[in-house]
Amino acid sequence: MKVLIITYYWPPAGGPGVQRWLKFVKYLPEFGIEPVVYIPENPTYPLIDNGLLEEVRADVTVLKQKITEPYAWASAFSRSSTKKISSGIIPNKKKQSLLQKLMLWVRGNLFIPDARVLWVRPSVQYLEKYSKEHDIEVIITTGPPHSLHLIGKKLKEKLSVKWLADFRDPWTTIGYHKELKLSAYAASKHKSLEKEVLNAADAIVVTSPTTKKEFEALTARPVTVITNGYDVEKTEKQPLDEKFTIAHIGSFLSERNPKILWEVLSELVKENESFRNSFELKLIGAVSQEVLASVKQHGLEPYQNLVGYLPHKEAVAHQRKSQVLLLIEIDSADTRCIIPGKLFEYMVSERPILAIGPDKADFADILKSTNTGIFVTYTEKDRLRNAIIDYFDKYTGQTLTSHGIGLQQYSRKNLTEQLAVLLKKLPDTNR
Repeated sequence: MKVLIITYYWPPAGGPGVQRWLKFVKYLPEFGIEPVVYIPENPTYPLIDNGLLEEVRADVTVLKQKITEPYAWASAFSRSSTKKISSGIIPNKKKQSLLQKLMLWVRGNLFIPDARVLWVRPSVQYLEKYSKEHDIEVIITTGPPHSLHLIGKKLKEKLSVKWLADFRDPWTTIGYHKELKLSAYAASKHKSLEKEVLNAADAIVVTSPTTKKEFEALTARPVTVITNGYDVEKTEKQPLDEKFTIAHIGSFLSERNPKILWEVLSELVKENESFRNSFELKLIGAVSQEVLASVKQHGLEPYQNLVGYLPHKEAVAHQRKSQVLLLIEIDSADTRCIIPGKLFEYMVSERPILAIGPDKADFADILKSTNTGIFVTYTEKDRLRNAIIDYFDKYTGQTLTSHGIGLQQYSRKNLTEQLAVLLKKLPDTNR
């Protein structure tokens, strides 16, 4: 079976968005499926990780076509604001400049569903011809950016192909959607396009049970959960940090600012001399100014190690050497469905996870079932405090580790096998 995968994020793009289909492409040929990947020739990626280029299969066909990038235009006015907004880091409403407010309004109201919508028409023209000439049987689109699903929809209308739409994140209920200053027309248009895509695709894949339930209320098409996962990483065994490091790896957005955590840590460094002398807060990746301000406000700046963005291999090394891994999700009903991709790499690092998120979060069940960490909500301050103290006591006793169970189900190869089975059983709604 020959499948065409339409994705915006591909090496050398960095960050979590690139990992899912990079790994699927790596393993699909083992299950009798030949992937062809279609990507933009001149993308504007907020993060670059050249090390990921080494993970692209040498035998995979990668097609490239130019894209018109509004973010490239916006960079002429403010490179830093453009980079943050394109990567999902939206400034606090009270601190947004006039330019940032304008950029968010334009992004939400003039580029529907997103800033890559100008790539739709030329992509359809190119891929319609390519698909006919190369016997493409299945089209796969993955978003965000969700405009790529519009490419799949139009190709489905023109060709005798099956189409699978993969949603790494939700569309209209994703956390930042409401921050885009949408007009009533724009909000309605987003919902209309979302419903059209969900009802036109032959099958839909999502990454969490909550998103599956949400989409099943909008379509009768089959919706399947295939989570993100972990891959076998060729990383040397790492010596553990000497300090009691609590490490957050990845983008630390303003909305994820866990003030409950800063309160607990502030109290512990004041009350416990041993904790004060051992503690280090390690932040790896883009960190919002609001988070840094909160850390400083709670007197934790002297314990902060601001590492910055690291290539994926180096980030994995830090996962395995840190004492505790911190996982934070926004405290909102809209984010219950978010299962951060780094969770799965965290789980196989053999380091315990400290997770804070909304009540009934999907990833809380994964943590519990795999015995890889502790989950607390934003209202459970005493539980959070006790969890940190327990981890610290085990650190001082040199017994701090993680004993995960049932992790194999989340390996990238096993997840690709699930995808391959689904692709071979796709119904053809053109008939």
